[in-house]
Amino acid sequence: MSASLGLGRLVGADLRHHRGSFVGVAVAVFVASALVTGLGVLVESGMRGGLAPERYAAVDVVVGAPQQVDVPEDLPVPLRERVPLPADAVRDIAALPGVDRVVVDVTIPLVRQDAGADAADAGSAVIEAHPWPATALTGFELREGQEPAAADEVVVTAGSGHAVGDTVVLAHGGVPSEYRVVGEVVAPQAPERASHVFLSENRIDELDPHEGAAQALGVFVSGADPEQTATAIREAFPGLSARTGDSRGDVEFLDSGAARSTLVSIGSAFVGTCILVAMFIVAGTLSLSVQSRRRDYALLRAVGASPSQVHALVAREVLWVSVVAVLLGLAPGYLLSSVLQSAFVAAGVIPGDFALAVGPLPAVGAVLLVLASAWGAARIAASRVAKLDPVEALRESTTGAPAIGLPRIITGIVLAAAGISVSTVPLVVRGQIAAGAAGGAVMLLIIALAVLGPWLVSLSVRLIGTVLRRMSSAGFLASANAAANSRRLASAILPIALGIGLGLVQIGAPSIIAAEAATQASAGVIADLRVTAPTGLSPEAVDAIRETPGVGEASGVALSTAVLDSHDLEGKLERTEHVLQGLDPRSVAHALDLRVREGSLAELDGTTTVAVSTDAAQVLGVGIGGTVVGHLGDGSPFEATVVAVYERGLGFGDLAMAADAVRAHTTTGLDSFALVTVEEGASDEVRAVLGARGLLVSDRSVQEAAGAATQSQNGWTGLIALLVILGYIAIAVVNTLVMATGERSRELALLQLIGSSRGQVRSMMRIEAVLVAVIAMVFGVVVALPPLIGMSMGISGQPLPVLPGLGSLAIIAGMGALALVAMWIGTTATMRTRPIDEIGSRQ
Repeated sequence: MSASLGLGRLVGADLRHHRGSFVGVAVAVFVASALVTGLGVLVESGMRGGLAPERYAAVDVVVGAPQQVDVPEDLPVPLRERVPLPADAVRDIAALPGVDRVVVDVTIPLVRQDAGADAADAGSAVIEAHPWPATALTGFELREGQEPAAADEVVVTAGSGHAVGDTVVLAHGGVPSEYRVVGEVVAPQAPERASHVFLSENRIDELDPHEGAAQALGVFVSGADPEQTATAIREAFPGLSARTGDSRGDVEFLDSGAARSTLVSIGSAFVGTCILVAMFIVAGTLSLSVQSRRRDYALLRAVGASPSQVHALVAREVLWVSVVAVLLGLAPGYLLSSVLQSAFVAAGVIPGDFALAVGPLPAVGAVLLVLASAWGAARIAASRVAKLDPVEALRESTTGAPAIGLPRIITGIVLAAAGISVSTVPLVVRGQIAAGAAGGAVMLLIIALAVLGPWLVSLSVRLIGTVLRRMSSAGFLASANAAANSRRLASAILPIALGIGLGLVQIGAPSIIAAEAATQASAGVIADLRVTAPTGLSPEAVDAIRETPGVGEASGVALSTAVLDSHDLEGKLERTEHVLQGLDPRSVAHALDLRVREGSLAELDGTTTVAVSTDAAQVLGVGIGGTVVGHLGDGSPFEATVVAVYERGLGFGDLAMAADAVRAHTTTGLDSFALVTVEEGASDEVRAVLGARGLLVSDRSVQEAAGAATQSQNGWTGLIALLVILGYIAIAVVNTLVMATGERSRELALLQLIGSSRGQVRSMMRIEAVLVAVIAMVFGVVVALPPLIGMSMGISGQPLPVLPGLGSLAIIAGMGALALVAMWIGTTATMRTRPIDEIGSRQ
């Protein structure tokens, strides 16, 4: 009890007399707490948040098929296409107790083609058509007219701009049809996401490529609790998803499930990175704090304190400060979650109306994770002073810590070699996996830099010092100070190098992939024109394009995704999403050059054959005659034989199947676009004819890489993560440098008392700041170069990586400028006290 009480008194005394040292630790922990809390809200929202229903607001229970493929011991992979319901689901659910009636809903995308409207504006006229009985799901009621009965009759919603008796032209898949408005409906709360019209059930069956198969079911209950009925449905039909309340929006909106998965994966990855960075920064800040109190620890060891007691002292100090800082960071963390949500919405990663789930779990998780990280950082920072011999500790308190030992140097060199080795992985394993290898390589190199930091800084200062000593007296002083305090400089340099290295790889990896994908997409299209419609093209529309005078050939291309099964080195099942492209094997040779290495695209037939990119073939370990197993975009399982291997996977996706097979497993059943070859001199005429039909015609140069939208979203996600992490690092850098400068108050005062002017002292500090900035920028770039060069060689074969010039310069210059600003702030604050007063102050 007495030992614990004495330790508590020491902790209290340290906190009172070394406030400046602990403020830096508190700031680092405070920001980490806010970040982890905000990211925790995103993770919880991925589990409990979602989209409130609009069209299904008036129904008790909504039933749909699960929109995901489960992965053992991992997050499920969301499905991008609507998973069809079993044909007998309506009958079986209607037979359950408490069910009053079941209403089938089907959504058909149409485009309103008003007279005189430009085809380029057709995207703003996309509407959704449903069978007439589906009005009950929203609570629509007839305000005027009658329900549709004939194939050419339509009912519109109030405020659509059309009245009963009007004629409207609605196109499906690029094929227009005239409809007569026979009714107008109104709902208590009209849907906001899209415009809707209602057709007869027979007409929906005609338009739907899936022949009117139910996409969702609305279940009305009588005399029973909707949740009980939903539970009964789930128990009777385990393969179906029954939702009530706000979770009905998960069935209504396909992007809800994808947003959930995205938030969980992004939040989890960000939390892990933030904890790693936080531990790195808190450990550095603590190391500086411990170094500033070397004399205190030396005296403790000299009077008999054991290593475990020194460890306990440091740990308690850190935990006392951290508890307060963590609790203060919780409220800003919840505010940060809203800021991150807005950023992800602006980037198109999640829908704008996705509601966050705010609960206590993120705060609890932040407290536990950040305190554990702070405790771990305290153990690391205290490890050296706790092990010192008492006499040696007293000597170091006056002379400073010696250079790092040979074992540490060897460890750092081994880590650096490992980082360089991992940087070469993209030379062997190409494609998207190379980005992961680059991230792992830069982290290894950064850890190696942290281990070797004081030694490398000392070497760098010696090299630069020969120049500084000849510049001026201030340069001589700066060089001498830097050489004597390489450990202190390393604490300031390493966070800046960390930010530059992470930043360059974070923006460089997507840029390298995107540049090569764009190059492949541009080189791979050999047709003359690209034709599409706002909702896609039906096979009939593609046939009509092919028969247009002046057109040589038209080849439809359907885009979707597939989830492929593979196994890691330990035999664990992995499932990953890949872009799937549907091609017409009869005409693809006139439209695309995928640079086929083996086999032939003409052999594609149904879902039993597939062509794979060289990247996918390498990852899956398959070749011609091999078997690919997985799920199509609507969840249908498939097993296909590889009939072709092609090189341009980044530009056209990792998989290709016959177009009719892919269309059959998409929500709309339409081609995404058609590639058209035209006869010489007929381009303008063909453009005019197709444009008059309401189609969108453009040059082949506008062809985007398959999955470009997903790549763009991933890029924005990475950029948001980078800004968050760089913001934290920036705060930590300023924090560390201000602390380091403040600890030199007696040194700066002594320089002035022995004859140096304030201007000379400030000049010395400016030179040191430039020294810190230059060394940090060089280290950061050196750390980033091996992963980026390796990735560029593996992806594009070019040794010079394609980087965003402005972004790269902004990261390097911005992080370097932090050193100048922070040391200016620290020097200004430190020199406010008169030298004679500072020398007489208590240490």
